[in-house]
Amino acid sequence: MAHTSQSTTAPPQTLPNGRLSLASASPAIALGPLDGRYQAQTAPLVDYLSEAALNRDRVHVEVEWFIYLCERSVLPGLSPLEDRQKEGLRELVTGFDAESIRQLAEYEAVTVHDVKAVEYFIGDRLEALGLARLKPLVHFGCTSEDVNNLAYAVGIRDAVADVWLPAARGLVERVVELAESSREVPMLSRTHGQPATPTTLGKEMAVLAHRLRRQVRAVERQEFLGKINGATGTYAAHVASVPGADWQDVSRGFVEHLGLTWNPLTTQIESHDWQAELYSSMAHFNRVLHNLCTDIWSYISIGYFRQIPVAGATGSSTMPHKINPIRFENAEANLEISCSLLDTLGETLVTSRWQRDLTDSSSQRNIGVAFGHSVLAISNVDKGLARLDVAQEVLAADLDQNWEVLAEAIQMVMRAEAVAGVEGLDNPYERLKDLTRGHRVDQARLKEFVAELGLSPEAEARLSELTPATYHGIAERLVDYVK
Repeated sequence: MAHTSQSTTAPPQTLPNGRLSLASASPAIALGPLDGRYQAQTAPLVDYLSEAALNRDRVHVEVEWFIYLCERSVLPGLSPLEDRQKEGLRELVTGFDAESIRQLAEYEAVTVHDVKAVEYFIGDRLEALGLARLKPLVHFGCTSEDVNNLAYAVGIRDAVADVWLPAARGLVERVVELAESSREVPMLSRTHGQPATPTTLGKEMAVLAHRLRRQVRAVERQEFLGKINGATGTYAAHVASVPGADWQDVSRGFVEHLGLTWNPLTTQIESHDWQAELYSSMAHFNRVLHNLCTDIWSYISIGYFRQIPVAGATGSSTMPHKINPIRFENAEANLEISCSLLDTLGETLVTSRWQRDLTDSSSQRNIGVAFGHSVLAISNVDKGLARLDVAQEVLAADLDQNWEVLAEAIQMVMRAEAVAGVEGLDNPYERLKDLTRGHRVDQARLKEFVAELGLSPEAEARLSELTPATYHGIAERLVDYVK
């Protein structure tokens, strides 16, 4: 995600093709669209999933571990800190700013190790708080992954809670509103692209809202796991240094203190299974949303929806009449990219050679990108839905051109009548197939056919009153399931 670059006074460089180097002319130019063209939509994720946010959360984990060990006097010689000391340590997190980022970069330039840089960053600030003698307590018993897994879990959890879920819930409510407002609008269904049993527009929107909401709930139920148990998950260094402490209890208490779920059994790394589960649910949401995009796009193309023009906007550079469904097309592309990344993360992160390899380190740096494309897509769909009008007259005309869809109703009534003892209603499916398959059948021909069947008066009257616009069962009541 976004990061700041140091300004430079060096003269712009020239590329081999003779053009000016844009990177040297303006180092702030973004390589990717999430930090460039679409930065406004994805900016909230920077506070949780950027490199700077990861470093801030590493500082958070280290500071809280330091305080936790002191508060519980886990090591001999430790005692609870003064309030001002705890406040001063926590200000390293709450006050983490551009200067903090710069200073950490200076430490890392020396250590060539990001977590070690955090350790030194904190350690060098202890003297001002009267804690210089406790400098060895910073990063006590920790392998880098003890800090990293907790920092990632905190950042991902907060990004989900504060950014992704609010966006996803808002979109679901937008679809629910569309379902509610169009619950009684009859619509010709199309199965395999062909005219089929009518429904209502609202019911079809409710199906999509219901599917999306199920995945939102799956994300809401997600556990965020963490561990702090040493270089190979055995507490070896902990027990060797302080054998009298109940290190499992300390570990569990600290992980839960951070608001995470304790994982008691790991290698050097927390196994990332929870991340794979989360990304699977998010990708599933993305795919359902992709289905919504393709459906809405198709409804726009046959005129069921009118797009409300944006003042001053251009639909086509050469065709002035066009209002292209670009919000939905943009969303489709971003959902596909997000799913690809989420799938890759889920596949990669659950495998680590023996007790540790570094494939997860590189992979996890793309979490923000995967989230970003999903959030961008959600934003586009939400904006696209907000500028749709239902063209009820187009839906009504479509229904009136397809009376043959009542063939299903007629043959089912014939079956029911036959079961009730009415004679002369043999082979109902075949008779309707001969009448309608491959033919356009109008209202008059269907009424004539029904009148010749010899149905009971009640059944004949019921079918005579039926039209494609009224043949949609309880579709409008089904919308209640997404209230």
